[in-house]
Amino acid sequence: MFNDHHLQRSVQAELDWDPSVIAAHIGVTAADGVVTLTGHVESFAEKHAAEMAARRVKNVKAVAEEIEVRLPFETVRGDDEIAAAAIARMAWDVTIPPDAIRVTVENGWLTLTGEVDGHYQQMAAEQDLRPLMGVVGISNQTTIKPKVDTTNVRDDIMHALHRSWFFDPETIHVSAEGGKVRLQGNVHTMHDRDLAVATAWSTSGVTSIENDITVSLAKQE
Repeated sequence: MFNDHHLQRSVQAELDWDPSVIAAHIGVTAADGVVTLTGHVESFAEKHAAEMAARRVKNVKAVAEEIEVRLPFETVRGDDEIAAAAIARMAWDVTIPPDAIRVTVENGWLTLTGEVDGHYQQMAAEQDLRPLMGVVGISNQTTIKPKVDTTNVRDDIMHALHRSWFFDPETIHVSAEGGKVRLQGNVHTMHDRDLAVATAWSTSGVTSIENDITVSLAKQE
């Protein structure tokens, strides 16, 4: 029988195990497979790491992340300093087209706008900026340039999913209208759900994804 108390302890153990997270400052509750993280951390990078740790745990269906970023005094930076550092950091990343992404900063919160060629460039920007001193959050509002030919988007995604041993072809349904993709079905873990989305994003021509895949709790052994 599924036990929320056991799930809560498992997530707490994963946080304790992850060296990039100070688990003592994070509270964990679980209800029907939905895990809620509360408390505070000292950086946005640590906040992200805590969420990823929780998502890795078996039987987690969803994560509600309510962690607050409390910057230590020595890491507080002015918005102008953060903006300058963000622009410089992305300028050194060869995966991001020059001047494709614009950055605005308000009280340590970064908002990214602009147009890029693919989802991997959106994610590269977040990965670049997440560990910068003074950052408390990122709102990625960049968009993806639509491809002229998106005829084979659905088939390309299905073929990629079928190449992976993680997925039974019968469990996930893919539909597409141009570059707009919808994923449906169910998987056993959050990791599999995330992997299905990542696989779809890796397909050329995808501009947006509606993720309706559900997580079915695995049977307890």
